[in-house]
Amino acid sequence: KPPDMKNLFLFIILSLATIAGKSQLKPTAVCPPFRVDVMDGNVNELYPRSAIEEIKTRFPCATEVVEQSTNSACAGVFFKDKGIFFYTERNYIEINEQFKGKLTPALMGTSRSSLFRLLGTPKLKDANWDAFQMGYGTLVLYYNKAGKINKLQISSKNTEALKLCE
Repeated sequence: KPPDMKNLFLFIILSLATIAGKSQLKPTAVCPPFRVDVMDGNVNELYPRSAIEEIKTRFPCATEVVEQSTNSACAGVFFKDKGIFFYTERNYIEINEQFKGKLTPALMGTSRSSLFRLLGTPKLKDANWDAFQMGYGTLVLYYNKAGKINKLQISSKNTEALKLCE
């Protein structure tokens, strides 16, 4: 006896609906808000020396993870869409002007001339950046043409040992 076409059609439709329904149930990795404490040198209590696995666990929404290897000195966990980068091989955290989160103190966009009261005299100085010695290591502030902060790096190393990625 030939199969009933109505039942066969219904079976195919239900099978496709089940497959389509399951494919839509993949959860998107959600990160907690990023909170950067510039004076203490941490992001949500993760420090520049934090391991890749620890960062990935705390923030599961990375846009790129570069594992440590001999040919990549710039390994780390990167959140390009949120403007924050953990360079684990070089022990520093970089925050740019696309940063989505809370920065304390709110340095992004601050004028270079107003930093002395908060940070003192820079240990190293250049036309486009200043490096300040901090209790945790080094804070490097970068300036745009208007002399306002547009990027900062928090490093566990002192200015003499600091090696940054390009």
